[in-house]
Amino acid sequence: MLRRTFAVACLALATASAALAQSYPSKPIRLIVPFPPGGGTDQLSRLISAKLAESEKWNVIADNRAGAGGTLGIAETVKQPPTGYDLVMGQKDNLVVAPWLYKNVGFDTTKDLVAVAHVAYTPVVIVVRADSKFKTLKDVVAAAKAAPDTVTFGSPGNGTTIHLAGEIFNKEAGIKLRHVPYKGSNPALVDVLAGNVDMLVSSVPSALQQIKAGKLRALAVTSAKRSSSLPDTPTVAESGYPGMDVATWYGIFAPAGTPKEVVDKVHTAVNKLLTSPDVVKAIHEQGAEPQAMTEQQFTELVKADYRKWEGIVKASGAKIE
Repeated sequence: MLRRTFAVACLALATASAALAQSYPSKPIRLIVPFPPGGGTDQLSRLISAKLAESEKWNVIADNRAGAGGTLGIAETVKQPPTGYDLVMGQKDNLVVAPWLYKNVGFDTTKDLVAVAHVAYTPVVIVVRADSKFKTLKDVVAAAKAAPDTVTFGSPGNGTTIHLAGEIFNKEAGIKLRHVPYKGSNPALVDVLAGNVDMLVSSVPSALQQIKAGKLRALAVTSAKRSSSLPDTPTVAESGYPGMDVATWYGIFAPAGTPKEVVDKVHTAVNKLLTSPDVVKAIHEQGAEPQAMTEQQFTELVKADYRKWEGIVKASGAKIE
């Protein structure tokens, strides 16, 4: 009797989930953006929202919920009903780095969220002022070895993926660069242009305009492959330090428990966008690299990075109260 009751309940649940997926979406979808307007995550979120409206006729509203390094928006997402009407554009910084930096982020990345669709990734770029004496990455290493802790690098903040990329490079090259943290990308950019720091470690989107304007020289990108936005800039590995592979990814997540049929529907729609030439072009123009994945691949990426960056953050000593 109990088995029969359980089977009937499971069938009813499956039927309800299928019905939800078939009618989904029957109202506006909120895509939470955990950062302020104008930044890379915001631009990407608004692009995807607009293109889903065009291709699927869905009403997707980008909603900025910034604060605490992007963790407040994630924490709000996991509290919402798992219906597929509250999604979030998450990224490496707030999902796999921040949990090891902050005392309590208000969510468990591996348990409270479902990885729906990987959208893009962006390399980190190492830049200097156009008139800098450093012409290549090897010049930086030579100077740092001759006078440890005197060559400076700026970053958008202590404990960010970008800061930690600089620390990883220190380790790979066997040098000691002095870190100068800023409160965001723009102040760091201003200071490297003014010559107050020797070089800047930055996301490609943040530095791209000044590189193209000839005010900054890109020495290397930290990803495994060259950036489409900076095709003439070598990777750190190509520059002689093969252990370096750091990039920031962006993707859409839903609260745990969201019906699989709904997750699949959003996943399919986003992946279809990533084959569209105009979407690919728009993402490239932002300095990012579009990249579709299966749900399983994206889930495994999040889990692997979550484990990997625990060790990186602890080794760096970075902490935010």
